[in-house]
Amino acid sequence: MLALGSAFLLWLAWPPIPFTAIILLIALVPILLAVENILTLESTRKGRLIFRTAFLCFVVWNTASIYWVINSLTAVMPTWMALFVAIIPFGLGSLLMTIAFWLYYRLRLVTTKFISYTGLICFWIGYEYLHQTWDLAFPWMNLGNGFAQSHYLIQWYEFTGVYGGTLWVLLSNILIFELYQALRPGDPGKLKLKFLSAGMILTPIVISLIMYFGYTEKSNPANIVVVQPNIDPYEKFGSLNTSAQIARMIHLSDSLGQSNTEYFIWPETAISQDTEEKNIRMEPNFIAIQAFLSKYKNGNVLSGIESFTMYDSQKTETARFNELQRNYYDVFNAAVLIENSPRVQFYHKSKLVPGVEQTPFSNSMGFLKPAFAAFGGSAGSYGKQDEPSVFYSQSGIGAAPVICYESIWGEYVGKYVKKDAQFIAIITNDGWWGNTSGKDQHLQYAKLRAIETRRWVARSANTGISAFINQRGDITQQTKWWVPAALKADINLNEDLTFYVKHGDYVAIAGSAGSGLFGIFMLFSIFAGKRNKKSVPGSGTDSTKLKLNQTKLPA
Repeated sequence: MLALGSAFLLWLAWPPIPFTAIILLIALVPILLAVENILTLESTRKGRLIFRTAFLCFVVWNTASIYWVINSLTAVMPTWMALFVAIIPFGLGSLLMTIAFWLYYRLRLVTTKFISYTGLICFWIGYEYLHQTWDLAFPWMNLGNGFAQSHYLIQWYEFTGVYGGTLWVLLSNILIFELYQALRPGDPGKLKLKFLSAGMILTPIVISLIMYFGYTEKSNPANIVVVQPNIDPYEKFGSLNTSAQIARMIHLSDSLGQSNTEYFIWPETAISQDTEEKNIRMEPNFIAIQAFLSKYKNGNVLSGIESFTMYDSQKTETARFNELQRNYYDVFNAAVLIENSPRVQFYHKSKLVPGVEQTPFSNSMGFLKPAFAAFGGSAGSYGKQDEPSVFYSQSGIGAAPVICYESIWGEYVGKYVKKDAQFIAIITNDGWWGNTSGKDQHLQYAKLRAIETRRWVARSANTGISAFINQRGDITQQTKWWVPAALKADINLNEDLTFYVKHGDYVAIAGSAGSGLFGIFMLFSIFAGKRNKKSVPGSGTDSTKLKLNQTKLPA
């Protein structure tokens, strides 16, 4: 019941439920109490019980919060198969969270409570960092993301990023739990814990509110238009003609465009026809877009595109072999910048969706490619680029082309800003998930990127929610779900770099290093314990010596 209590509180605090994020600061108290209760049991299976209890908590929370993943899977495979594949997002993150709590329990067996709490914080941050850096990355459920709906509470993310939020949640829960434990009569630590708990909760909130209401943007306007064409994602690659889709986006762009418009932002895969990059200038879609831009002196179209590049030999690990032409090629989920000149800029999505856009651990698990193809993914991974690149308009304005899934990586988005991006353009296609909380969570997470970088976000979604977000994280305009629409705004460009942009996920790196050190300490303790156990009386020669030296005492 305690495990389910924490799961409920975590779900209640999670976006898109408004005004509940503060609950995160106490949501882990029930599961901490459950672990403490298990530690007092007379049982040789405490570790198993703690593992099962923690896993129940986290799998219920994850499933309740990201249930919408099933929607995209059931569209491309049978329901039973979709439920099986969904174990990856629902179960893998839950398992890693559970391991962090189990390692905390193991620390409790060999060291003090204070050191064990420090280990729990490091293990949890280490899990989050792992889950954003390996081939099965899915950092959607990082604790720091939970404050996206209540962005006025975490303006200091410009210094720490979301890992600062994770640290705040863990420290607050530990202090509140200790305060609960100290509510016994006569406990001398009760008053001190009250002050520490209040300070840990209130100080970041007060600092954030001061920053929020005191923040002012430097005036440096640029006119931007974002387009939401509302094209069914399950039809755009088949029954709907590509030129008709382009015509719809041109019409929506033209309805709000003005003489000083710098960027027209179109969504992910807006140009859905496979386009060879070196020959794009001869494509009818390119010609139609340039004809549209002829009315706008400084106008640029930043659009998603399905592109490919041909090679004479296998130049990349992701290159596929073309049996007909006997050559190799890479396919990209890309962004393109088209302007009133022959110059064309491309960016290839880097953070690819595991199983759908890339084969996880492809070097060692290439045999899984046919399985992922059967699950609705690609028989081969998409090509990608390792570092972000910035698009520059004719007038020199730098835009960060962030494609869908990439928008939940704070440090990666910060790298665009380091390369002189003055605003963030998120292009996405959230319609795969249907009218669920998935599209709302994705929108809310974009607010975190605005705060971390102090950049405006122009968000163009195909069938999701398009929006403008200012440098404080406020949504200034947004569209409704499942309607064709366009928005325009004069956003303020920014060239200053925040502390977080300069230093990246230093909190996560420190936590991960700490988890490694605690892991080594725990292994050493276990090894030392086993060696000591061998010398404890009870068997062989040592037992005989003990018996010979025993003195009989009165009964």
